Amino acid sequence: MSVSTEWGQGTGRGVVVLAHGAGAGMDHPFLVGLSDALNALGFSTLRFTFPYREQGRRLPGPAAHAIATWREAVSHARVQEPDVPVWAAGKSYGGRMASMAVAEGLEVDGLIYLGYPLHPPGKPDRLRADHLPGISVPQLFIEGKNDPFIQPVSQLDEVVATCQNASIAWVEGGGHSFEVKGAKRPADEIGASLAPLVDSALL
Repeated sequence: MSVSTEWGQGTGRGVVVLAHGAGAGMDHPFLVGLSDALNALGFSTLRFTFPYREQGRRLPGPAAHAIATWREAVSHARVQEPDVPVWAAGKSYGGRMASMAVAEGLEVDGLIYLGYPLHPPGKPDRLRADHLPGISVPQLFIEGKNDPFIQPVSQLDEVVATCQNASIAWVEGGGHSFEVKGAKRPADEIGASLAPLVDSALL
């Protein structure tokens, strides 16, 4: 099925394809703020909606549907701007689906995780990381230190150490949506604040 997309024009530094998390759509202020900030830094962006959201459902469908959508989104980005680097980035679920797509052969120049959901909150024994060491392109994990999806944080350190080319950019005090207790900010501002971390990884 066709899904909704939103293109943000940059100045030729490459394309960052942005996927939403499980509980939000592509127009969530967090993603819009990040997209706008990346555009201002010279990167074009492509936001898209997974099929389950397009159909008005709240819960994600089969991973195969999300992986197929990732392939189509990257293909669309390459048509929009040929011959530039393309990175796959996603909030939580969206990033995890990007990693699975790349593990299954999707070609991108790198992966950017905006709060990778390493395990369900409170269930560190249920890791979602078996495929990560097999990925050869660079992987950047942007993570809040207080994110319940990566507690204990040492577990994420251990997983990243098994990867071929991976690093972590920590947001001190950040939760799963990078909110910091006692420092209330609008979601679009929080998203925009991550753009320099993405920029530094794409140099």
